Amino acid sequence: MVSKTSFFICLALLSVLPIASGQTAPHRPLPTEPLEKYDNPPAYIFRIETSPRMVSQYDTFTSYQVNVDANGNNILGDAANESSIAVDPTNLSKMTIGWRQFNSVTSNFRQGGWGYTTDGGTTWTFPGVLENNVFRSDPVLNSNETGNFFYLSLLQTFCDNVWRSLNGGQSWTRLQADGGAGGGDKEWLTIDKTNGMGHGFQYQAWSTAAACSGGQFSRSTDGGVTWISPINIPNSPVWGTLDVDTNGNLFIGGGNFGNQFYCIRSSNAQNGNVTPTFDQVTTVNLGGSIEYGAAINPGGLAGQIFLAVDRSGGSTNNNIYMLASVLPTGANNGTDVMFVRSTNGGQSFSAPHRINDDPINHNKWHWFGTLSVAPNGRIDSVWLDTRNAANNTDSQLFYSYSTDGGNTWSANVAVSNPFNPFEGYPNQNKIGDYITIVSDATGGDVAYAATFNFNPNTNQHEEDVYYVRVAPGAPVAQSAFSRKTHGGAGTFDVPLPLTGNVGIECRTGPTYQMIINFASPVTVGSAMVTSGSGHVTNFSGNGTPQITVNLDSVTDVQRLTMTLMNVTGGTSDVPVSDVPVSMGVLIGDVNGSTGVNSTDVALTKSKVGQTVTNSNFREDVNHSGTITASDVTIVKSDVGHALPP
Repeated sequence: MVSKTSFFICLALLSVLPIASGQTAPHRPLPTEPLEKYDNPPAYIFRIETSPRMVSQYDTFTSYQVNVDANGNNILGDAANESSIAVDPTNLSKMTIGWRQFNSVTSNFRQGGWGYTTDGGTTWTFPGVLENNVFRSDPVLNSNETGNFFYLSLLQTFCDNVWRSLNGGQSWTRLQADGGAGGGDKEWLTIDKTNGMGHGFQYQAWSTAAACSGGQFSRSTDGGVTWISPINIPNSPVWGTLDVDTNGNLFIGGGNFGNQFYCIRSSNAQNGNVTPTFDQVTTVNLGGSIEYGAAINPGGLAGQIFLAVDRSGGSTNNNIYMLASVLPTGANNGTDVMFVRSTNGGQSFSAPHRINDDPINHNKWHWFGTLSVAPNGRIDSVWLDTRNAANNTDSQLFYSYSTDGGNTWSANVAVSNPFNPFEGYPNQNKIGDYITIVSDATGGDVAYAATFNFNPNTNQHEEDVYYVRVAPGAPVAQSAFSRKTHGGAGTFDVPLPLTGNVGIECRTGPTYQMIINFASPVTVGSAMVTSGSGHVTNFSGNGTPQITVNLDSVTDVQRLTMTLMNVTGGTSDVPVSDVPVSMGVLIGDVNGSTGVNSTDVALTKSKVGQTVTNSNFREDVNHSGTITASDVTIVKSDVGHALPP
């Protein structure tokens, strides 16, 4: 069992720190050597100094520091990164996070750090490391369906161990001797949580760069205690992850150190009586290549390759999803978060879909992309992002989700304050190689590293591990319009506001059509006029991002509000909201000034004879398709009318 240990941190002033740039840099060849290796002995530790723990608030999201001392304070002079989270599915308030613990930034020597919470992540306890003065890296945590936690940890020999906690991460037991689980650099773990013959089996795969005893894959049929001799995987995928579908089929995602990606299936790994074989190998296009040594994370990856399977039992059941932060094909800088899906058991995959929704800019970094699938089929994705940084370095955690199997994604939302990822390095110039998320029915639990704490002794910010909860917000309408058909000229839209000053519809009624656009598909319970005169005859578009509402009995010279009631994102985990849309109805107010006067008459007269286009359609008040003397007559008859205040 792990004993509780006090950490004494050497506070040495770092006179020289690695400096990296978020701008274009020469690309290093992708390494075939291990990313994780023993290179420094443990640093001498002689005293401890602390500061208050960091609780970082951004908008509605709160990030809580995880690597705190026994009194809940930040430890000055240490570093923590590369975090992996596991959640107890029987009690979502119980979680544990593992990370690479550097007791001093003067050394690369790292150990297996871990912390646990029993209150949903608001407070954390960091009892110590798995083993004092034992090099450990690449922490990967998981849980089974009963809430037992498992911690896979790489040793300096490139062998690994599995540890188990039966008490919510408060203490851990090593399940085998060093190397007893096989392993290698960048190892990853998954657990079969289905009800099939492979129930409870554990699977792990690792990189080709360093293997404990050959091969790339191993299996445990007794809950992680004993493991088969490692075997090879076709095409030797690296830097990837694994998952299991509802039929017990195992899928491994990975790449070839570049722009080739694979999804590899074993349908018999769930049979404990046979040595696993791999019966399906599918080449996958993720729209780019994996980046190592990129300017944003000079000593590591810009992100790993994540594979996850939908086990919701719904219409998207057994979809297979892959995601990675990649250098886009044809670009020489920057990364995008790219996503693909398979709806046929991994036989083929969709074209790559870009999840980060900012304008394409190949100088920007969208890095450490990862994903998780909720029990109801919602896909959650988080990543680090420099889109808002003038220096293209400072990064924020961003979030997006999909409720339709990855066809469409919600508008990206910033989740954290910006931080400089270049500060607080140990002797190793990176902030790890990945972050992780675990999803439940209403949201996702995220473990990530950031540099919010400031160390006055080094005049640098520090790398620490944080927890934040993300969840879909209520659907937000992106735009609204009043739409009219102008004869053969087609349809033209008057923008209507969702907030702020009212939009003026100057064309004749009494029937109008409103178009409301959302970032992702929505479901509307009802629609009604909630202020002003008129009523909704019908609406359409449920299950799509665009809702069309038809109104009649609308009178002139009024302010009208139509409200979409009980709007959801299509699944029970998305909060319900009401979406009001405002329209001012004032025939002849072609310049939208809230009053009809001689200026409107003159403007309409100046365009008589013109065919309707995007620049003059408002003057076609009778929506005939051409601006005529009839339009001038209508405007003249309404001079003196104005919207009520």
